[in-house]
Amino acid sequence: MNTSKMRRKVVPAVENGDSADKLDQLLLSAAICNGEDVGPFVRKAFASGKPETVLHHLRHFTRSKESEIEDVCRAHYEDFITAVDDLRSLLSDVDSLKSSLSNSNTQLQSAAVPLLTTLDSFVEARNKCKNITLAIQSLRTCVNLIELCSRANRHLSENHFYMALKCVDSIESEFMNKTPSSTLRRMLEKQIPEIRSHIERKINKEFGDWLVEIRVVSRNLGQLAIGQASASRQREEELRIKQRQAEEQSRLSLRDCVYALEEEDDDGFNGISDDGKDNGMLGFDLTPLYRAYHINQTLGLEDRFKKYYFENRKLQLTSDFQVSSMTPFLESHQTFFAQIAGFFIVEDRVLRTGGGLVSKMEVENLWDTAMSKMCSVLEDQFSRMQTANHLLLIKDYVSLLGVTLRRYGYPVEALLDVLSKHRDKYHELLLSDCRKQITEALAADKFEQMYMKKEYEYSMNVLSFQLQTSNIMPAFPYVAPFSCKVPDCCRIVRSFIEDSVSFMSHGGQLDFYDVVKKYLDRLLTEVLDGALLKLINTSIGGVTQAMQMAANMAVFERACDFFFRHAAQLSGIPLRMAERGRRLFPLTKARDAAEDLLSGLLKQKVDGFLLLIENVNWMVDDPLQGGNEYVHEVIIFLETLVSTAQQILPVQVLKRVLQDVLFHISEMIVGALLGESVKRFNMNAIMGLDVDIRMLESFAENQAPLLSEADASQLKAALAESRQLVNLLLSNHPENFLNPVIRERSYNALDYRKVVTISEKMRDQSDRLFGSFGTRGSKQNTKKKSLDALIKRLKDVN
Repeated sequence: MNTSKMRRKVVPAVENGDSADKLDQLLLSAAICNGEDVGPFVRKAFASGKPETVLHHLRHFTRSKESEIEDVCRAHYEDFITAVDDLRSLLSDVDSLKSSLSNSNTQLQSAAVPLLTTLDSFVEARNKCKNITLAIQSLRTCVNLIELCSRANRHLSENHFYMALKCVDSIESEFMNKTPSSTLRRMLEKQIPEIRSHIERKINKEFGDWLVEIRVVSRNLGQLAIGQASASRQREEELRIKQRQAEEQSRLSLRDCVYALEEEDDDGFNGISDDGKDNGMLGFDLTPLYRAYHINQTLGLEDRFKKYYFENRKLQLTSDFQVSSMTPFLESHQTFFAQIAGFFIVEDRVLRTGGGLVSKMEVENLWDTAMSKMCSVLEDQFSRMQTANHLLLIKDYVSLLGVTLRRYGYPVEALLDVLSKHRDKYHELLLSDCRKQITEALAADKFEQMYMKKEYEYSMNVLSFQLQTSNIMPAFPYVAPFSCKVPDCCRIVRSFIEDSVSFMSHGGQLDFYDVVKKYLDRLLTEVLDGALLKLINTSIGGVTQAMQMAANMAVFERACDFFFRHAAQLSGIPLRMAERGRRLFPLTKARDAAEDLLSGLLKQKVDGFLLLIENVNWMVDDPLQGGNEYVHEVIIFLETLVSTAQQILPVQVLKRVLQDVLFHISEMIVGALLGESVKRFNMNAIMGLDVDIRMLESFAENQAPLLSEADASQLKAALAESRQLVNLLLSNHPENFLNPVIRERSYNALDYRKVVTISEKMRDQSDRLFGSFGTRGSKQNTKKKSLDALIKRLKDVN
């Protein structure tokens, strides 16, 4: 309808102070006027149980609109009639609606009341459920909190502090603000700092106990590490000994022997795993330290703990530097150095596995301090020592300390420099000790050949010094050509070499053979040679002792060769290089003195027999065919001497002694003719001397099987003066002595002054001979004239 389109919306005006019913009426009226749905008003009325109010409002609206309807109806009749019809039908519909609403309300009421009751029960149940759920969540939170607290207490009781701290951190981060109980919250706020303080105290106490324990552990650790270095050095020495034995066998051309040097595997010097625990070799455990460091890191106290650790370790090192004045350093030096070695082994492990607990710079500063202190202590102690063995013991231990700490990367050159600085003092002390030992060994010698019953004695006293002259093992019992002082002195010298090499080796200097050789030369030339020379000059009183001494000196000559070879081997120098720089026999003074003494004593013995020359008839009528008495005695003595001396004296020594004795005999024969006791002699006496000298020459020639043809010729040449004098006196042309060529060839051993003196004593005996011997007399007269002419010309030359 057109009229319906012209309808305007009416907005009710609500004055202040209207009642709720009035408001509802106005709202309903406005909704009807505006053509809006009145369903919400109906539902509200039924919901509140007052449907009559809606009906009342509708009737009131109807009455309020009747006049308006009438106006409209008047203005629009048709529309009015239509509207009336519509109203009538609307009224009918309203009645139907009313009845339907009433019925629906009745049904709704009958159905909604149980539902509302159920809804109320549901809401109440839901609220209870929410409360129960909240309670369960609170209980679950409390249970988890209690479990964490219980776990933290268990970790605390078991000293698992890190886990306890993690539990405390979880409690603080996850449950502190979520805890529904204010009591629990206050308890946690109070206990958590106390727990952390407790853990800090406990872990610091454990760390303090570790600091005390690590000092003892460090000393044992240092001793063990140095002991391992010593064992490693011993294995190296054994390998070198095997190598030297192989080289010696090769030098002796024993091709049927095969030698193999087997190197043992390293025992694992460090013996510590990277996690700070020992693997069974070096027994120390850094777990308490790392645990304390980790806990302090967790507590946020890392920097403070680092500073605390470094200061305490520095104090410990300073305490380790103290040298007790009550205990000799020789007894305490191992503990002193082992403590320092253990300290830095521990610090090296902490540096490499501590996760930044100490820095490399801090460890280096500690090492520089320790090195300075150790060098100072060594300088002071070495300056006081007066025993070479003590100095060597400390040097060996210090060198082992250097080897040990060098393996951990610590520089030890300053320590080695201190050892090298005292090299001369050590060798002076060692020479002094050897001088005393050699003096005692020589004083105890009885100058008797050494008697050996067993093979081990031969090996110990002969083979060990390479004194044997043959590689064939002798039969036992064996009588050595030397006395017991020879191996005793050899042992002293060998000990000197080994001690010298021990001091020089492992000291940073690789080529030290020249130094060892220099001091070995001093030992042999100054100490041993001097002691032997003093013994020869003061303690030998007989031929037997002198002969034994000369034999000993010959053995010492072989021993000296061994000494220099032994020094070269121990120094790692090839033998060919050592032999290339070989020097002369260093005991020449003692050797010459021993041989001179033996020769002198033998000359004294010979002089006793040569006194029999006084019984020689120098004016004998007929020459003796069997030689004079004295020469027989001398030859018997010489033959006895040779048979005895060849048992102990080397061939060359025996040759030199015999040569000296024969030269002396020759001088004594010439001296007898030259002396005042012989006033005159004749040709027959000279012929007798010729027989004597031939017997002595025959003795010299007979030594060729023992010596050699050349040596026998040299022995015979020792009689040159007496032989040439007799030849000159028996010569038919003595004036040839004046010929320089003949004199140099045949009379080079003669002194013309002696020739003049002796020739003047020769007298011709032809006056006693009868004329029937005219030819003989004429020859003698000719020889006498020639001899007189020789004497005259020699006097003119003089």
